[in-house]
Amino acid sequence: MSDTPRSPSSGNGTPLPVEPSDFKVYKAPASSSGTLLGELPESYFTPTAADIKAAQATLSARTQALINAPLQLRATREAAESAKRDRWPNTTIRVRFSDRTQLEKTFPSLDKIRSVYAFVRSSLRDDVKPIKFILYQSPPKRDLKVSDPKVRDLSLAELHLAPSSVLLLRFEHESLNRSDVPAPLLSTITAQATELPQPPTFGESETVPKSKTSSSPSTRSEQKKIPKWFKAGLSK
Repeated sequence: MSDTPRSPSSGNGTPLPVEPSDFKVYKAPASSSGTLLGELPESYFTPTAADIKAAQATLSARTQALINAPLQLRATREAAESAKRDRWPNTTIRVRFSDRTQLEKTFPSLDKIRSVYAFVRSSLRDDVKPIKFILYQSPPKRDLKVSDPKVRDLSLAELHLAPSSVLLLRFEHESLNRSDVPAPLLSTITAQATELPQPPTFGESETVPKSKTSSSPSTRSEQKKIPKWFKAGLSK
């Protein structure tokens, strides 16, 4: 099954190229010295214990939701899905290539993952378009294959991608997955690439003046009231 929608044809039957619209593309971020993040040591990308714990908690919650889903009344499920759609009618997907270049587009939350694949494929160079690729999340690793009915038939909201998610991309050809290989995007798209928004910088934390009402632990302990039964014991 093809991931790309049928292209419009010219009068002579030749397919016309379809390029994506309403998207953003961000250049691969670099360190202050201009070194690509892809050149950082492997340990930099190794998840910490906290990362793994958070990922396991998310996976556990998702698994539990799937287990409990058949137990819910149909009306309850429909009400929950309706509330989710009302809250997040759109889903922003950011696709990250191996060199850290990122494509971003907003889809209706009712769209299927097929729409994201079609968008990415239409953004690739003509020589790369025929090469298969997989979109996935990590950690924990979760492949979002169009061939998987458990993925294909669900909306972006039902896949828990709303309101926004970052998906990683892996090509079938390993040569395209190297961090030193530029994202194989159309030149018209790379020409629109901008720098990733810089995170806010914070100065040295200012000293917070102590409240006039605050007191030291020893002072607070002295101010504690003595129980009546203890006072009675002391007076004996």
